[in-house]
Amino acid sequence: MKELTITRNEAGQRADKLLAKYLKEAPKSFLYKMMRKKNITLNGKKMQGNEQLFEGDVLRLFLAEETLQKFQGETQASVKNHGVSSSPSKNPRKQKLDIIYEDADILLLNKPVGMLSQKAQPQDVSAVEYLISYLLESGQLTEEELQRFHPSVCNRLDRNTSGILIAGKSLPGLQQMSELLRDRSLHKYYCCIVKGTMQGTRHLKGYLVKDHASNRVTILEQVPEGTAESRDALPIETVYRAVASRDGQTLLEVLLVTGRSHQIRAHLASIGHPILGDPKYGSASYNKTQPGLRGQLLHAWRLEFPEGTAAYSGQTFFAQPPKLFDQLFPRVLAAEQQRILADRKDG
Repeated sequence: MKELTITRNEAGQRADKLLAKYLKEAPKSFLYKMMRKKNITLNGKKMQGNEQLFEGDVLRLFLAEETLQKFQGETQASVKNHGVSSSPSKNPRKQKLDIIYEDADILLLNKPVGMLSQKAQPQDVSAVEYLISYLLESGQLTEEELQRFHPSVCNRLDRNTSGILIAGKSLPGLQQMSELLRDRSLHKYYCCIVKGTMQGTRHLKGYLVKDHASNRVTILEQVPEGTAESRDALPIETVYRAVASRDGQTLLEVLLVTGRSHQIRAHLASIGHPILGDPKYGSASYNKTQPGLRGQLLHAWRLEFPEGTAAYSGQTFFAQPPKLFDQLFPRVLAAEQQRILADRKDG
């Protein structure tokens, strides 16, 4: 017999939905048959499957251990490794995370260049695997809980874009962060270094069309009606502010109003100011001015939470950018951070 006590991460969902996650290889017909025969019960009583679960509820599965293992679809060893190779170079337990903020429900991570936000291929190791390993190692998550709930990141950054990743450690955390991102009340600011001298603030608008085959986007100012682009084009908005300029390049702070694939990189390149180091939308000659770059100098720099959002209500968080930002624009971002925090405090 297996007993599952419902935690706050599982509360609020239908019982049959949770059972389908826990016994992911089991046919639905099997689950409902076991409920009818009282081989699966809720709080000691017969269940239908459509019951809403509450924290503290108890599901009891009167099933053989062999049956449980068969329908879970994975061995205990594979759960412990989270599907990741045991090779040390690919072991997420070996990666130390740069944690900016953490509470019971969320975690803010400063993602380095080269780390995937989420898996692109089954064999990939992404920030999600690093997050899960950290929670297991620190005792905040158990192997059994992992079979019923997977912590995850809430936003995505390109592999070679660094900066703040938002992760939900609990179901309430995931739900709240997803809602803030959806209604755009959580403001995400990036910093980047671009070609050319720029001044002031500008609000860019346009349309983005993605070619999935090449994983490349095109920016259009207008979309003629009745064209193929009009069916696939997504409206975009990008706001930039020139922070400092020197040596024919500019340090920008960018507010991502809409969060489309490659939006900042392609939008800035479309107005003649490609990001330094961008291999896809950038300038080859400009990129050669800094040999050895691993990717674009685009960094998810700060996050501003709206008022009334738990412990982080009204707070601003910053992620330390890669060293090259400070080498090209010494102490500029540090001064900007102090000014922004002072303005937020006075406001």
